[in-house]
Amino acid sequence: MAELSFEGLRHQIGGTLLFDGADLAIEAGERIGLLGRNGAGKSTLLRLVAGELKADEGKRRLRGGLTVASLPQEVPRDLVGEVAALVRSQQPPGRPEWELERLLARFELDPAAEFATLSAGLKRRVLLARALAASADLLILDEPTNHLEVGAILALEETCLEYPGAILFVTHDRAFLQRVATRILDLDRGRLRSYPGDYERYLERREQEWAAEEHQNAEFDKVLAQEEAWIRRGIEARRTRNMGRVRRLVALREERRQRRERVGNAKLNLAQAERGGELVLRTSGLAFAFPGRPIVEGLDLTVNRGDRLALIGPNGCGKSTLLALLLGELAPQAGSVERGTKWALGRFDQLGLDLDPDRSALENVCGQSDSVVIAGRARHGLSYLADFLFSASQARAPVKTLSGGEKNRLALAKLLARPLNLLVLDEPTNDLDLETLELLENLLAEFEGTLLLVSHDRRFLDNVASAALVYAGPGRWSEVVAGAPGWLEPRPLAAPTPARQESKPSPESARPRTKKAGLSFKEAKELEALPGRIEALEAEQRTLAEALARPDFFRRPPAEQGAAKARASAIEAEIEAALSRWQELEDKA
Repeated sequence: MAELSFEGLRHQIGGTLLFDGADLAIEAGERIGLLGRNGAGKSTLLRLVAGELKADEGKRRLRGGLTVASLPQEVPRDLVGEVAALVRSQQPPGRPEWELERLLARFELDPAAEFATLSAGLKRRVLLARALAASADLLILDEPTNHLEVGAILALEETCLEYPGAILFVTHDRAFLQRVATRILDLDRGRLRSYPGDYERYLERREQEWAAEEHQNAEFDKVLAQEEAWIRRGIEARRTRNMGRVRRLVALREERRQRRERVGNAKLNLAQAERGGELVLRTSGLAFAFPGRPIVEGLDLTVNRGDRLALIGPNGCGKSTLLALLLGELAPQAGSVERGTKWALGRFDQLGLDLDPDRSALENVCGQSDSVVIAGRARHGLSYLADFLFSASQARAPVKTLSGGEKNRLALAKLLARPLNLLVLDEPTNDLDLETLELLENLLAEFEGTLLLVSHDRRFLDNVASAALVYAGPGRWSEVVAGAPGWLEPRPLAAPTPARQESKPSPESARPRTKKAGLSFKEAKELEALPGRIEALEAEQRTLAEALARPDFFRRPPAEQGAAKARASAIEAEIEAALSRWQELEDKA
């Protein structure tokens, strides 16, 4: 028996039919990625599976004793207390304390921190830890990578790969989807289609099915057109009294009427503003700090027209503050920022969308008018919003009734209606469906202006950015070329503070070593050998990580999978122990 199943699921919200006879079965140990367009009903389905909503029609069955834990898409406003207490509250009775400590350590959470004082990214980590602490048979995750940096996303990936229960998740992160999912569920026009295997295999099969569907529909429409032509001849139809053919035509008309067409792609277009000067930004010795917390120290940076600069670093490292310094929203404490001429600036901030929730989508884009000027030409607002996949009824409905992804799509529509030559995007990929995300990538590839980008989406960064400022420690930022080896490798989840760790020599610089005063001969030899051991362990770790990330890994025998995962965990512990021992011997010497 499946862990949980739905048969003949039908459900509508606000007159919109989201599920039309959908079937779903979740087996033990599966990791299922749920995909679908914004507004298709993905979050609603997660709530139906979790039992938070009751379906209009359909049978919901679950295995006796099944436990379910969920990660909500939005942070609950009434959640207060210390981090450790909040996470511990979800643990089953009798679980050892070390499990809690291990979970908090994996996501680098301060047990004594007050939840209300944390950043959006840290709050997401706490909510993830709470959901995982429940050790439920079925784990439901709604956009789990939102507001998480690369290091935290990779920690989550590892946790999901080790998770013993079933996982049902919605995500826009294609790299996460590719590595974690063992099956894809596609929600399309009220039905669920299952695709065993990883994300790349799903894309191949979906394209084949869409091509077959289009061919079938074309053949059907050809037959319908022939029958319509026959009936219009009238006299011949009455003379032959072929009522069977007439009934067939009626049936064909009804079938065509009930056909739910596949939703098209959004049509994203960006109005290019007048070109500005060659120089967009130049900093010299830029410095800024909060009390006891340096943000940037001595930064020299030049951004020219057409550059696509990404800011990469863990939550709380100062990306937003640095962005404010570059844009002139915050004055530097030292150094200078020179800004170019003829800026036509557009900014997208996922945490502060420039939308009035009580006004309609049409009013948000067009104001008091019913039209919008695009590239010097007036367009009706409904026509423009249709390019972004908003129906007339959606365009006239209050923004607060839209899904998270639809709100993001509307914010993009509002932003892109203005001529721009400098575009600032802060986490633009959150909650976007994958088709719209890919279209946004294509749009940015054609954009002739300059792009400043904050994102933790690895594939998006790889496809869009040309260079990056990467956080390298408190106040320090390194400029790297996109595509350079290791440019998207994870950094620490939180800004490192111990000065001794910051100045610790690399394995390469630490060799060779000689016996120091205070060390025994054996300890000196051990210290000399440690850098090489750490290098070997890290090389093994990289090789194993590549093997775990390959799609064919999950088709290997379960015993082989388990051994590889166990070795990955053991390597991590060995590296930590070796680094700790190295520091211990260094201090003694």
